[in-house]
Amino acid sequence: MSGADEGFPVLWDRLLRALDTVVRMISRRGVLLAAGLSVLPSRAWAATPAIVKPLPASDFVVHGTNAETRWEALRGTGSLTPVSKFFVRNHTSTPSVDATAWRLRVSGSGVTRPLSLSLWDLKALPSVSLEAVIECAGNGRSFFTTQQGQAVSGTPWKLGAVGNAVWRGVPLRLLLRLAGLRRSAVDVLPVGLDDEYVTGGVNLGRVRRPLPVAKALDDVLVAYEMNGAPLPPDHGFPARLVVPGWVGIASIKWLGSLEVSTTELDSPWDTQYYRLVGPSYPAEGTLVTTQVTKSAFELPWDAVLPAGRHLLTGRSWGPGGVRRVSVSTDGRTWRRATVVSRGGWTRWQAPWVAVPGAHVLRVRADDQPDETPYNTQGYLFGAVVRHPVTVAQVGVRSAEV
Repeated sequence: MSGADEGFPVLWDRLLRALDTVVRMISRRGVLLAAGLSVLPSRAWAATPAIVKPLPASDFVVHGTNAETRWEALRGTGSLTPVSKFFVRNHTSTPSVDATAWRLRVSGSGVTRPLSLSLWDLKALPSVSLEAVIECAGNGRSFFTTQQGQAVSGTPWKLGAVGNAVWRGVPLRLLLRLAGLRRSAVDVLPVGLDDEYVTGGVNLGRVRRPLPVAKALDDVLVAYEMNGAPLPPDHGFPARLVVPGWVGIASIKWLGSLEVSTTELDSPWDTQYYRLVGPSYPAEGTLVTTQVTKSAFELPWDAVLPAGRHLLTGRSWGPGGVRRVSVSTDGRTWRRATVVSRGGWTRWQAPWVAVPGAHVLRVRADDQPDETPYNTQGYLFGAVVRHPVTVAQVGVRSAEV
C-alpha cells in the first residue's frame, strides 16, 4: 500500500485540527452529533442480478456469484486494475442502493455520540487517497488440489481473485473520533447491505466481520471512490471499507452500519468461516487476518506460445510489499526479474528464449515457499505456482500473448 496523497500521520494531524469545523459543518446538515443521530429507513436498496457489470469471457472466469480476472487480461493495463477487469466476490448478489436514502450508522456501547451520515455528509469530511490491493482469502485455493493433492472446499480460484486500485474516502479513525470513541472500545463490526446469506438452510444474516479497534484506528478507509470515480455497484457503491493488507472479507462492501463495542464481537465470518483448520493449526482454528505474498504471470493458463524470444510479465504482491522477484523457466535455476513499477503491487518482467515443448514457468517474490500448510477451506495459498505453457513447433499456429 502507498499513499496517493499525503501520508496518514501528517494528514491525521490536519484532520484532528479540522475536527471542530467538521462537526459544525455536519450539524448544519441536521446531523445532531451530541444527542445521537436519527436513523432513516434501512430499505434504501433492492436486489439485482448477482453481478451488474459485463463479464466478457476474455476477461473473466465466472464462478456462480463471483467473477475471477484472467491474468492475461491485465497485460498492458498499468499498475491499477481497470474497474471493468476487477474481480468480483459476492456472497449473494450486488444490491442496488439509493444513494439519496443511504445512511451510514455508527453506534454501539463503544461510542458516546452515535452518527448517521448521508453520502453528502461523508464526502464533506476530510478525505485521503491510497493505493491498495483487495484480495479474496481463497485466492489460489485450487492449487491446494492441483499442486498439493489436497481436497478443500470453496470457490476454486486460481490467482485472479485480486485487484489493485486507488481508493478515496474518509479514514475510519476520523469517523470513530467524531462518534466519541470510548477508551474501552475493543471491536468494530461493519455490516453490509447485500441480501442475507443463506447456506444449508441456515440464514447467517448480512455479511459482517469484526475488526479490532487497533486496526480500525490504523489505515482503514471508508471509501466512496475507486480509481477516481464513484464506486461501481459491484464494488460497494455508495461506500465500502478498504482494509489494507487484510483478506478481502474485512473490506465490507455496501457498508450500512458500524457497531462499536466495549466487548468482543463475532459473526459467522470469523467463527464458522475464515479460520485456518487443519493438522498444523489448533483445534479451534486460527483466525484469518493478513494476506500472504503471491506472484502471477500475465499469461493464459496452459498458454500456447511460438518459439523464440518473449518478454514475460507479471505482478507480485504481499501485505508488506515485495523486495525482489525471481523467475524460473527451466524448473531448476532462478534469475532476478526486472521491476517495472511498485505500488499496491510490484510489476516485473523477464526475457525468455522459448524452445519447442512443454514448460513449467515459476515466479517467486521474496521467500515464497514451495508448499502451503493445508487447511480445509483452502485459505491463504502462498506457495510458488507452477504455470504450464506449451511452445509450439515452427509452423504450428500458436496464441501469442
